[in-house]
Amino acid sequence: MSTTVESLTERSAAEVNEEIRALWLRSGGTLSVEQRAEYQRLVLEWAAAPTSVEAA
Repeated sequence: MSTTVESLTERSAAEVNEEIRALWLRSGGTLSVEQRAEYQRLVLEWAAAPTSVEAA
C-alpha cells in the first residue's frame, strides 16, 4: 500500500470523506495497523482534494 496521495485519479473531498466514513464503519470504531495506514492515506488525499463550493 502506498503512503503517497494518488494524483492520477482526482476525487472530490466529499468522495474521499465517504470512503473515510466507510472505513470507520467497517472497523467498528477501532482501526487496525493496516486500517490506520489506509486512514492516513485517505486523510492526506482528502486534504489535497478539490472542494466544490456552490453559491447559496
